[in-house]
Amino acid sequence: MASEAMDQIKAALRAGRQSAAENPEPSIEELRSGMEQMLTGLPPVPGGRVEPVDAGGVPAEWTLPDDGGPTTGTLLYLHGGGYFQGSPATHRRLVTALCLAAGMRGLSVDYRLAPEHPFPAAVDDALAAYRWLTGPGGEDPGRVVVAGDSAGGGLSAALLVALRDAGDRLPAGAYLLSPWTDLAGTGESMLTRADVDPMIDPAESRATARRYAGDGDLRHPLISPLYADLTGLPPLLIHVGDAEVLLDDATRLADRALGAGVAVELEVWPEAFHVFQIMVGLVPEADEAVARAAAWMAKRIAAD
Repeated sequence: MASEAMDQIKAALRAGRQSAAENPEPSIEELRSGMEQMLTGLPPVPGGRVEPVDAGGVPAEWTLPDDGGPTTGTLLYLHGGGYFQGSPATHRRLVTALCLAAGMRGLSVDYRLAPEHPFPAAVDDALAAYRWLTGPGGEDPGRVVVAGDSAGGGLSAALLVALRDAGDRLPAGAYLLSPWTDLAGTGESMLTRADVDPMIDPAESRATARRYAGDGDLRHPLISPLYADLTGLPPLLIHVGDAEVLLDDATRLADRALGAGVAVELEVWPEAFHVFQIMVGLVPEADEAVARAAAWMAKRIAAD
């Protein structure tokens, strides 16, 4: 049974979605601004500070403990937002909570967005940031965990595939939060969860997918990593809510990864909405998910 806080936020999200449906279609700039205002307006997670950095030509920001204490590894984070919105700022509180709980520092990547920069710009930026992070004098890849939510979760999986194909040393693991892995939208949950998902409209997701892919094949393995060969990828932790249309994007990726011999832990959270973890500090399920993920990441770093 969902917590009262979870139910309240779901109700607010439904109300916001209904209000949006009654108004003229907003521009991309308005959608971006709305997401920034909503998420940066949440109370900050105390204990962390951020510093801007150029990560191999890609804008990014460090997340560091504000007491200057030591860290044991690095979380490379790729934010969600349908590949056309979102930023390190929108996901700062989530990255801070994960890093502080895991005893890690974070590198949050401000990759280029569609439609101005369609595929493969986001993949190229993720690759550049990872290679900068793990280059000479940088972090040992075995002490890096990649993470991302929604589009950023799909991008994280695509990054792993691209790194493997290029012969790069892979990170210790990846934490995927409600990953968008099938931009072709073939999962049954696109229909079966449409009435309970308070955030994502399947028709809108199809338009968003085409905005990112341009004229490309929606089943290209680096656009939709569900269709990639997943052999040889590092261990995965996948979190997804039961009340979201992307449920099958997560469960099918887990099944395919397991079939390819990848170590996978899949957790489906009852009645949870898309990327509920972003409400850490406000929703008990989000606090629990962050704690579990942080423990998993710390274990992966220690196991290397």
